[in-house]
Amino acid sequence: MTTQLKEATEKLIYQRPEALATVHTHYCPGCTHGTAHRLIAEVLDELNLREKTILVASVGCSVFAYDYFDVDACEAAHGRAPAMATGVKRVNPDKIVFTYQGDGDLASIGIAEIIHAATRGEKFTTIFLNNAIYGMTGGQMAPTTLIGQKTASSPLGRDEELAGKPIQIAELMAMLPGTVYSARRSLHDARHVIQAKKAVKTAFEAQIAGLGFSIVELLSTCPTNWRMDPAQACDWVAENMVPQYPLGDYKVHESLSGRRR
Repeated sequence: MTTQLKEATEKLIYQRPEALATVHTHYCPGCTHGTAHRLIAEVLDELNLREKTILVASVGCSVFAYDYFDVDACEAAHGRAPAMATGVKRVNPDKIVFTYQGDGDLASIGIAEIIHAATRGEKFTTIFLNNAIYGMTGGQMAPTTLIGQKTASSPLGRDEELAGKPIQIAELMAMLPGTVYSARRSLHDARHVIQAKKAVKTAFEAQIAGLGFSIVELLSTCPTNWRMDPAQACDWVAENMVPQYPLGDYKVHESLSGRRR
């Protein structure tokens, strides 16, 4: 084996991010919370933010998120992560603060918290996982559940007349004056995971620049409560969630335009 070939075969191309703790998670097989964690950890490493980051964990499937990131962290009451993040960031303006929230936590009990944080332009970042269902409590209908989607509390499917239409968080956040970056991506295949990472990185760059509130909504799977295997769940996201929740950037501060890759 030549020296050149040996160097090529020994080149490190992939490793566990330092910001991701070396522990087993409680997430169900096929759940893409783990994928989201990996992307966030990679971004924190690449931007050299691990030692100055504070996570505010939510209540929901991600309730133990503080165990999975090797950063300082705290746990908020259900739906109150934006309020806690506001306080943490204001007393530690030199730190990078982010909330990690699901659709039940953010879009239901915590909807007022996130709206007011975005309106005020609080300088933290929110990573929002949308799997169209309440995952931790048994698969009930969430504010993001699709019309006709069957859940534990809507066995005949979500009825628009009774429950209204699914809430569009990325679009809603984009309308608020303090939001500087609002985007939606998906985690259902490799190409979209790469795009999701770029959005997460842009959101943290917005915070580094001190511009205001940034949020990335990530379409995620829930094979257990959807009663599907992981491959079927990824297909379901592509076929059903993406049409309801179009992917893209919904608001981008002018100074971030050149940073998107």
